[in-house]
Amino acid sequence: MDFNVKKLASDAGVFFSRAMQFTEEKLGQAEKTELDAHFENLMARADCTKNWTEKILRQTEVLLQPNLSARVEEFLYEKLDRKVPSRVTNGELLAQYMTEAANDFGPGTPYGKTLIKVGETQRRLGAAERDFIQSASINFLTPLRNFLEGDWRTISKERRTLQNCRLDLDACKARLKKAKAAEAKAALWSDEVEKAEHELRLTQTEFDRQAEVTRLLLEGISSTHVNHLRCLHEFVESQTNYYAQCYQYMLDLQKQLGRFSGTFVGNAESTSPPSAAASAPAGAAASLPAVPTIPVVPTIGGVPNAVAEGVLNPNEVKPPASGTRKARVLYDYEAADSTELALLADEMITVYSLPGMDPDWLIGERGNQKGKVPVTYLELLS
Repeated sequence: MDFNVKKLASDAGVFFSRAMQFTEEKLGQAEKTELDAHFENLMARADCTKNWTEKILRQTEVLLQPNLSARVEEFLYEKLDRKVPSRVTNGELLAQYMTEAANDFGPGTPYGKTLIKVGETQRRLGAAERDFIQSASINFLTPLRNFLEGDWRTISKERRTLQNCRLDLDACKARLKKAKAAEAKAALWSDEVEKAEHELRLTQTEFDRQAEVTRLLLEGISSTHVNHLRCLHEFVESQTNYYAQCYQYMLDLQKQLGRFSGTFVGNAESTSPPSAAASAPAGAAASLPAVPTIPVVPTIGGVPNAVAEGVLNPNEVKPPASGTRKARVLYDYEAADSTELALLADEMITVYSLPGMDPDWLIGERGNQKGKVPVTYLELLS
């Protein structure tokens, strides 16, 4: 018990001495041992690294998981040292809804078929997002977090120890200075001078040792930068792969939808060609049974009405006097029938639109050849 009391009193005395020294330094009433410029630069660099690493870490977490509640949940699981439960991505959830909607609307209908195709692509996008998040977390977030929770805590601890050693050293210097000033007036203070000199040598040795330890840790920040640079390259690589996958998935989906965009004109559930009554006057049509029809292109600027099948004959179409544009073909397209124009990737064609046409299609011309072409397969040039 006596030992504990003495130790408590000793610790209290040291703490009081450091507090007095720190206060007097702030008030300009005591001298402060300054560290060399190189050491100060190392500490400033370490502080800068810590601050920016925290910001980059937090914002990357927001990028990978925008939902704040989900991030808080993951944080709690991590602190409790428990496995984070698997979470469905937004793309996978959207795919599920689209598939269920297609089953209700009828998977054989054009809308149902398209929902299934788009839903499958969304599922693949969601899976790619999950892989990207996992890769980024392992290869980028974990090293940054390990630095902040490991190396930086060690550096901070040693810097606090160095600060205490410096305060002890400066306090010993102040006591020695006072003892020497008193010695000049009375010989009785000689023992105090020797004691102060002995304490100064001890604190100076401890300070030098701690300064060297802290210096080595601060110089290790360069290795931290090299490690974070490698992790950054891996993060960019995984992000590049993720976006490349997404682009390819969407390109494939666009090709699939481009082939069937013509089926969305009029009533998509009609499986037989419209009857000749489709071109009947409005008054006569009102008395006839409801028959699915395809909109007819009006006769404007030399453009004939649609034929009985409701299909525009490109060979009878005359290009407008103005409004034609050049277009580059993005990828091959195989014509579904004689009204369409087959395309080859990277070729140049002339395109124009006609009143009443499906906005997903244009009339394309290549020499004497003419036919409908899907807009999604073209890059329109000015």
